[in-house]
Amino acid sequence: MNTDEILIKKIISGDEEALNLLVKKYYKLVYGFVYRKIGNYHMSYDITQEIFIKMIKSIKKYKHKNNFINWLLKIAVNHCNDFYRSNKNKEHVPIDNFYSLESDSDPHKEWLQKIDGEVIRKLVLTLPDYQRDVIILRFYNQLKFKEIADITKCSESTAKSRYWQGLARLKLLIKEDKHFEWKIYW
Repeated sequence: MNTDEILIKKIISGDEEALNLLVKKYYKLVYGFVYRKIGNYHMSYDITQEIFIKMIKSIKKYKHKNNFINWLLKIAVNHCNDFYRSNKNKEHVPIDNFYSLESDSDPHKEWLQKIDGEVIRKLVLTLPDYQRDVIILRFYNQLKFKEIADITKCSESTAKSRYWQGLARLKLLIKEDKHFEWKIYW
């Protein structure tokens, strides 16, 4: 049994310290996803709090052994989508550090790192939500397409398609940007 499973059992039995440890363990990850999705510091903070409240309320329903982070990210994706549906004006503040990745495993990392961060921040926010979700989950959380598909409630091939379409859209938008003087070679 992994650490998350032990903490969850303790939380269900009423252990507040276990709850604090679990929230502390995943807070930055959830907040990072929400901030990249929403793009506004203050709204992201509030939404992250709401996500953890939802997690606490439904922790007894958790049954995905050894897959807690995917379950938590699914709550985050759904909550952000609910937020968009309930707020007609989607005013965003640019997201930070879209291209700062820790893993060298993704071949698209290099071109994202070379591109002006401000341009990327603005362009990512123009992507449809379903493409933005996949790109954020893939780049920031280094999730596999199977995990992304589970979180976003689509097939693995649809997740891959959304990923490639999102990257293609970003490349096209970057090429079209008249103020951006970087020559992209692909």
